[in-house]
Amino acid sequence: MKDLLSYIATSLVTKPEAVLIDEHTDGGNVNLTLTVDPTDMGLIIGKSGATIRAIRKLLTVRAIAENVRVNLQLSEPEGSVAPEASEPTPIEEK
Repeated sequence: MKDLLSYIATSLVTKPEAVLIDEHTDGGNVNLTLTVDPTDMGLIIGKSGATIRAIRKLLTVRAIAENVRVNLQLSEPEGSVAPEASEPTPIEEK
């Protein structure tokens, strides 16, 4: 599982050296945590989450073949800042 995820993630990102995958196996469950460079988060998530959903589906297909369950978490990279709620800009009247 880890090898498949590593191949997919490093192929997508611009900084493959920053890809970290943590794998924990608990009986028939495989828990994967993917951490990428903050600038590559958008590439992994994709438009409306389509890319991360596709990656999860590929891992699920592999998990079915290996008779296990898989869970993929995308980790917030260190140093990333959550966007703050911005105040609406006033509309100027003409």
